[in-house]
Amino acid sequence: MPPVTLISVIVVTWNSGEHLSHCLSALAKQTRRDFEVILVDNHSTDDSLNGLERHWLDDLRMTVERLDSNLGFAPANNLGARLARGKWIALLNADAYPEPDWLENLLKAAERNPQYTAFSSRQIQYNAPHLLDGSGDVYHISGLAWRNDYNMPAGTYGLEQREIFSPCAAAAMYRREDFLNVGGFDEDYFSYFEDVDLGFRLRLQGKKCLYVPEAIVHHVGSGSTGRRSDFSVYHGYRNLIWTFFKNMPFPLFWLFLPLHVATLSFFVLYLTFRGQGRVIWKAVFDALHGLPKMIQKRKMIQRNRKVKTGELLKAMSTGVVEPYREFFRRNRTE
Repeated sequence: MPPVTLISVIVVTWNSGEHLSHCLSALAKQTRRDFEVILVDNHSTDDSLNGLERHWLDDLRMTVERLDSNLGFAPANNLGARLARGKWIALLNADAYPEPDWLENLLKAAERNPQYTAFSSRQIQYNAPHLLDGSGDVYHISGLAWRNDYNMPAGTYGLEQREIFSPCAAAAMYRREDFLNVGGFDEDYFSYFEDVDLGFRLRLQGKKCLYVPEAIVHHVGSGSTGRRSDFSVYHGYRNLIWTFFKNMPFPLFWLFLPLHVATLSFFVLYLTFRGQGRVIWKAVFDALHGLPKMIQKRKMIQRNRKVKTGELLKAMSTGVVEPYREFFRRNRTE
């Protein structure tokens, strides 16, 4: 009889041949064995899937779903969640390599903290292991979000367990029932900001996220799309606008809308001067064009909201200059 599946690890891949084997090898070394792997391939055109099931047959209980087109990160993970058999789903990027006790530490945190429904890993930069890649996501009242402690020394930052706004989906664990009950990732997003949006919707349902520093992954980062690429700029900024309009409840929406517009304007101008004007303006235009659909989604999200406004605000970053301070800090350290 096969072991009981407590957790389903979902790995979405697209032309990730150079990373995928390393990722699966790290999963095969996990100290917890009561898990399955659901690999969803977004129509890769490299040879990364050749002989995959046969190679890992003895080490992993793995299901491979091959898609006929690249549906994006969000829809592929949703498919994986629907196929999953575990109480918990752990999302893992193909370029994220977990330590052997990664799943064990996530599950220990879940058992000890039943009031939380989502759990975030400690991400260390694979190519610069002295630096953090992040310790969970921060959401600012302006609508911007960023990975906490990014590019900070790994030896001194991100060492304490704490509540955070939402997990980074490169290495996150969710209670499957709660993930599905809020609709999973918004499939209109394709990729980028979908994890923050999901975290926001979970928050509106009264669910919380815990950062688990003992659950460590080594993350290459932007393995498929490239850091600061036009692709990431377009989807990131379009989707952050949608997230604010869908999820920010009244009266916070009207209170923070001027700050949202002002902060967004700053980054639009910055990216224009950096040479990405065409793509950032297209992102804004397409976000506005898609607002009627997002407002329809907003009606259902807000109608089902369970958390009080004050409690939601406590989970957000509220410093007016914080997005700019974080922006200039990253520019200095990158």
